[in-house]
Order: sequence, then structure tokens, then C-alpha cells
Amino acid sequence: MSDTFITIIAIFLAAILMFVFPLMTLADRNDDVTQLNVQTATTEFVDEIRRTGKLTEDEYNNFISTISATGNAYDVEIQFKILDENPAKKTAQSTGVTVIGENVYYSVYTTQIEDKLGTDSEYLLKEGDIVSVSVKNRGQTLAQTLRNVYYKVTGNDTYTIAASSSGTVTVNGK
Repeated sequence: MSDTFITIIAIFLAAILMFVFPLMTLADRNDDVTQLNVQTATTEFVDEIRRTGKLTEDEYNNFISTISATGNAYDVEIQFKILDENPAKKTAQSTGVTVIGENVYYSVYTTQIEDKLGTDSEYLLKEGDIVSVSVKNRGQTLAQTLRNVYYKVTGNDTYTIAASSSGTVTVNGK
């Protein structure tokens, strides 16, 4: 009886070693490749906005298509910090040109940007504005599912694929 029990356990362990671990490794590798693709697409998207000083509806849709081609669903958060230049005042008591006041940024978020793209098909920025894009996967990948089954590592805010990029606009959009 004990030999049969040991044989069953050995077959079970062999099946895990032969099938489950290679599947987990392959799924992790797929997540790594997807992570690299999403990070590259996000960086290129932000760099294009910085170089041209504008975001067009076509660029935005191409970005969404590129990251969606990985087979995952993503939450994309875009934030533009618009430089609101304070018309500074000159002081009367100084001999040089002294400026009082600071430049202030105000933020525009994803839904506002999408609304503007829907009506005007482009969002113009100016030199000094700041662009920030953050991408996180919404659903669970195969690697996450397998990890959750075998390691019981689960949580509401767990994500495997995430990318972010930001930078300052270098030209005025036209």
C-alpha cells in the first residue's frame, strides 16, 4: 500500500515539474516581453508629444492600438501640466529687470484630454508644459493567474505590466 501511495505522489510531482513549471516560466517570459513593449510604446508616445508640442487623435488611437495588441486591457492615465505664465510685475525700486511672481502649472487629465481630442482632434501644448503618461494592465495575465493559484499571492491592486513616462515639451505646438 505504501509503495502505491509513493508512486502516486511521484507521478503527481513529476507532472508538476514537467508541465506546470515550464508553463509558469513561459507565462512569466510573455509578461516580460509585454512589459518591454508597453514601456517602449509609452516612451515613444511621450517623446512624440514632447517633440511636436501636440497630441493628435490619430497618435492617441495608435498608442492605444499598439498597447492593446499585446492582448491585455490597460488603464491609461495622461496628465498635462500646463504652464500658466503669470504676467510678472516689475519692481519700481530696483535698477535691473526684477520680476515678482512665479509661473504656475495647472493640470489637465485623461478625460479632459479625450474630450478635447473628440471635438478638435488635437491638443496643442507649448514649450515648458509637462506631459506624463501612466499605463497599468487591468485584467490578470496567465502568469498572474498561475501565481495566484500556486502561491496564493492575490490582491486588488496587483498588476504585472505597468509603464510610465514623462517629460517637458520642447516646442510650441502648431
